[in-house]
Amino acid sequence: MVEPTPVAPTTARTLLARTARVQRDGRAPSLVAGVVRDGGLAWSAGRGGVADPHTDVQYRLGSISKTVTAVVVMRLRDEGRLGLGDPLEAHVPGTPFGDRTVGQLLSHLAGASSESPGGWWERVPGGSLEDLALAPEHVVLGAARRFHYSNLGFGLLGELVARHRGTSWAEAVTGEVLGPLGMSRTTPRPSGVAARGSAVHPWADVVLPEPEHDAGVMDAAGQLWATLTDLGRFAAFLLGDTGDVLSPATLAEMSEPAGVDSSSAGWSAYGLGLQVVRADGATLVGHGGSMPGFLAGVFVDRAEQTGAVMLANTTSGLDPLVPGLLADLRAAEPRVVEAWSPEAPPVPLADLGVWFWGPAPHVLRAQAGGLLHLGPLPGRGGRASRFARRPDGSWVGLDGYYAGETLRIAADHLDLATFTFTRQPYDPAAPVPGGVDERGWTPPLTRNALPVRRPDEEGASCSRGQARSRAARVEWVAKP
Repeated sequence: MVEPTPVAPTTARTLLARTARVQRDGRAPSLVAGVVRDGGLAWSAGRGGVADPHTDVQYRLGSISKTVTAVVVMRLRDEGRLGLGDPLEAHVPGTPFGDRTVGQLLSHLAGASSESPGGWWERVPGGSLEDLALAPEHVVLGAARRFHYSNLGFGLLGELVARHRGTSWAEAVTGEVLGPLGMSRTTPRPSGVAARGSAVHPWADVVLPEPEHDAGVMDAAGQLWATLTDLGRFAAFLLGDTGDVLSPATLAEMSEPAGVDSSSAGWSAYGLGLQVVRADGATLVGHGGSMPGFLAGVFVDRAEQTGAVMLANTTSGLDPLVPGLLADLRAAEPRVVEAWSPEAPPVPLADLGVWFWGPAPHVLRAQAGGLLHLGPLPGRGGRASRFARRPDGSWVGLDGYYAGETLRIAADHLDLATFTFTRQPYDPAAPVPGGVDERGWTPPLTRNALPVRRPDEEGASCSRGQARSRAARVEWVAKP
């Protein structure tokens, strides 16, 4: 196995300075952090009362457990055992969420209450699904109405995993995700050297131990513990080193934000068990985590092929560290991209170039990997998407406004989601929806132009709106 290339000494100092400041200002009893590239930790550091080696101390992951749960759910999908559009009732019958889909639960769009009923599950030992005594009032929003983060929803997904695999959630994720990825120091309960969860008093530098327990059916929402080394391996997985756990295509599907236009300048969204955020000009994919006594984070920048991880034993109070580490690494040691080389376009050259949606010019370009890109001319606003070829010769949108839509290329026009793009603005020789006015392009009307009827038409006058609706029967004259 190739070892990651360590960061440069000057970069290491920059990363350490940021980590040290976050630990001190956030008053974390201990904090470990690292950056990931080439399959593992390229730099790491521990601050505060952390044991040595700091990379082998367990901390609680909190909601990063949700992503591990989602990986097993997607494996079930890829095996054909379930569909993302399946209602929960088909797999876990008898809950008030029976009509909510697996995909909605994965994306926090199912309208499930944020927490499970009963005592605060993060500090109280849990039981079975039946012990929750779920009722209609735990459905707090309509399906797919809005994003609403739900720990309960992932508890239900953990139950789905257990029932399909005929084992416990913990055994399923260990056998299908943690074991194959080599994350041997990631466990449902603390094992070996582990940090103790702590709450720090807001007005004094004293700490209070937080409880640790088995959350039962809520394990899937936040139970796992891991070391920095193991969390770094999971970051490598999110960067595409998926092994036999998931296909790269499925991982990419999980990373697609739901309910957010990802072409906008700044946003935060959720995919299928993964958070997707825009920070410092980069799109980051991963998950944060918190449980009483612990904070955690793992995010990757796929464009730079880097990741960052952090673990701390404090309940709250830390400034975001992971995005800052990624920004520092990107600034100090930017990725050197592969050299450009010529590549045959996936369509004839005659099909590429400028096409007009109505009067708006767009450009169809070939991209590496056999893709096409359709978007407005530089400096002009408009919709843009990439397209991949289907076996039947049509093209499917991969992102942007036209994601999932079909593009067909003809000699004189492009057909895309009922829109027709032509070689000239509203080309009368192309099949433009609604046709093209036979008068063609004319000078604009003057401000004081009024519509009038010809003398032989019925009625003496008509309104502006009526005139527009009957353009063929109206001529325009200048007001004297």
